[in-house]
Amino acid sequence: MSGFITGLTRGGAAWTPEFVTAVDAHTCIGCGRCYKVCSRDVFNLVDRADVLDDDLDDEEDDAMMVMTVANADDCIGCGACSRVCPKNCHSHAAMPA
Repeated sequence: MSGFITGLTRGGAAWTPEFVTAVDAHTCIGCGRCYKVCSRDVFNLVDRADVLDDDLDDEEDDAMMVMTVANADDCIGCGACSRVCPKNCHSHAAMPA
């Protein structure tokens, strides 16, 4: 038996859920697809300047928004967020039992 939380699929195969750990703000485009597909309110849209300390060459009037993990404890490990992300911004990890 593995040292991770495991479940069973409908067909009886073992399945190890991988829970979201982070969203890469450098690659996130703030499209909101992960926010829309998540039924557990794990994500939150925030201003990119609040997450990153880098200076952008964009005009100050344009506020770029990115996703962050707001409620990681509510993640059920379904992986829907990473499947809909066009930029592969999400990091996932299995949780020890």
